[in-house]
Amino acid sequence: MNSEVNKNSIAVKQEITFSERLWVIIPVVLLVGLIFTLVYNHHSEFSWNGFLNGFNQEFLVFFMIGVFAQLVDGTLGMGYGATSTSFLLAYGVPPVVSSTGVHVAEMFTTGVSAISHHKFGNINKKLVRHLLIPGVLGSITGAYLLSDVIDGDVIKPFIAVYMIALACIIIRKAMQKNIIKKKTKKLGILASFGGFMDSVGGGGWGPIVTSTLLGRGRNPRYTIGSVNAAEFAVSFASGITFMIFGGIQGWQVIIGLILGGVIAAPIAALLVNKIKRQPMMILVGVLIIILSLRTLSKLL
Repeated sequence: MNSEVNKNSIAVKQEITFSERLWVIIPVVLLVGLIFTLVYNHHSEFSWNGFLNGFNQEFLVFFMIGVFAQLVDGTLGMGYGATSTSFLLAYGVPPVVSSTGVHVAEMFTTGVSAISHHKFGNINKKLVRHLLIPGVLGSITGAYLLSDVIDGDVIKPFIAVYMIALACIIIRKAMQKNIIKKKTKKLGILASFGGFMDSVGGGGWGPIVTSTLLGRGRNPRYTIGSVNAAEFAVSFASGITFMIFGGIQGWQVIIGLILGGVIAAPIAALLVNKIKRQPMMILVGVLIIILSLRTLSKLL
């Protein structure tokens, strides 16, 4: 009798261990496959001299944007797209290049972020499953429209205004006090809208999804970890869509954001419970508003 119980417990442990490992294995396999695909399809676009010449002052700017944006996103559960897109647009990078660069970079940074949050026990798997498919479908739709239908130059001022709206959402959520926990309904619609706006605007998954869930009193640690984990699938879907319909533009932007984000992701996951959220959220919101107003002033 005891031997049967022991065998069953060992089988359950092995099954749990394998399912736990999948949370690491899947992102790693997808990222390795992505790297090989990019190298195979785009190796002719690179040369050793071009590679060395790419490491200039401009690359350092994109690298620092990647570090800062990932620190913001990993600790607040929002702001990577809004922060990096605001900086890139203010720096003069076109919307399509900016959004493509951000989402291809996010394929790597959110993968590392998801693995890091899993390692530190910050993920609610049930919440991730509810967000995953609707978020992916929304992001694919938005990425297709921006790549193949919408003129990036025409919507540039609208993206800047959208970023200001996101910043206001971040600041408003930071100012909320005495949040009463409520049951979150229509998670699928929330995730679809967040994924769509994230692809079209270059950011929005975190400010829309994370801020809504936190505003309903959900635990910040598990909300941030879970939304970041789901964001990997959302970013991967939109990044692949951008590649298929729009090609890849702005390699210097992409590599700078990837390296900066990958370095910052584990640090951000570690800091998620160790920083004061309110002042950080207000600071990020104000910064995005300033950058977006600067972008608008250049266009008007």
